[in-house]
Amino acid sequence: MNCFAQYRLPFAQTYTKIEQTEGEIAQLSSCTQLNGAKGFVVAPFQITDEHPILLIRPDRVTTLPVEQYHLSTSIHYTLSTTNTKEYAIDFANYHAQLENGTFRKIVLARSATFQLETPADAHQLFLKACARYPRMFIALVAMPDGSYWLTATPEILLDGVGEQWRTIALAGTMQLQGEELNGEGETVRWSTKNIQEQRIVATYIAECLERFSLDFREEGPRTVRAAHLVHLRSDFTFAMSDPSRIGDLLQALHPTPAVCGLPKRETFNFIVKNEHSPRQYYSGFMGPMGLDRETHLYVSLRCMQMVGNEYHLYAGGGLLKDSQLEQEWQETEAKMQTMRELMTVNDH
Repeated sequence: MNCFAQYRLPFAQTYTKIEQTEGEIAQLSSCTQLNGAKGFVVAPFQITDEHPILLIRPDRVTTLPVEQYHLSTSIHYTLSTTNTKEYAIDFANYHAQLENGTFRKIVLARSATFQLETPADAHQLFLKACARYPRMFIALVAMPDGSYWLTATPEILLDGVGEQWRTIALAGTMQLQGEELNGEGETVRWSTKNIQEQRIVATYIAECLERFSLDFREEGPRTVRAAHLVHLRSDFTFAMSDPSRIGDLLQALHPTPAVCGLPKRETFNFIVKNEHSPRQYYSGFMGPMGLDRETHLYVSLRCMQMVGNEYHLYAGGGLLKDSQLEQEWQETEAKMQTMRELMTVNDH
């Protein structure tokens, strides 16, 4: 299978396709190995032999217009797993760690599997995501094992040109309803839980940046929209005197508390050992790196893995001490709707 990646930056009218035409895709075991790298990066939540960091070499780079998509008016699918009981078990386990003070925050993720009568066209799903979600980074990756990963994510991990860089702290989630869907979330009232969750992420990122830049600026938080959801976002801008060390900074940042928790190492280990649904490349990061001096890496949220006629959706949410099971489940449902909508109705 020809491995490739194609992506569309937020609000862009074109997308870029990166193809490696010869040789094996580079498999890396650490973010530090990305120092000075060029190509399209696909990193998992947990780096293992089975799920390494992939670096697609840019042998051929093509920029194309985002044309109209052509999907059938309906795609027939069957939901084969919902894992409601598993999620409840995980929630109780995770929440106990918050109640006894072991963790300040921890992110619980889950997956749902759909089966289609016939596989959908991955490229057309990519184009539909571009049309439906102009605010988001859209990427489709053809993996070495023959599967595809499609993501529509609002969260920048690292974005930079030359020495000028930015990242964001994105956390807190609310679903827009009714008249709110006509705006950008200006009227949303944020709960204390959401405000605290976002502040935890912002504080962690500031501490990481202090190790790599003496000159960074934080703005926010502010409300930003992503499809039918809104989040709280703070923006960080900073200068890196040595952009070739970007892999070292990625090693410090990934995974951020937005997809992991605090304390970082302890919550990461707990997630890996206890979560019922292995995340694979969900809540990792992906994007072009070092192409024309530009890097655009995004956290891999709102993901769909396509394996034949099976489609696996992934979503998660940050838990704090006052989190409630039903509210957290509904948040993951709302996040999965981003990809689920691509599979249902052609909305021309």
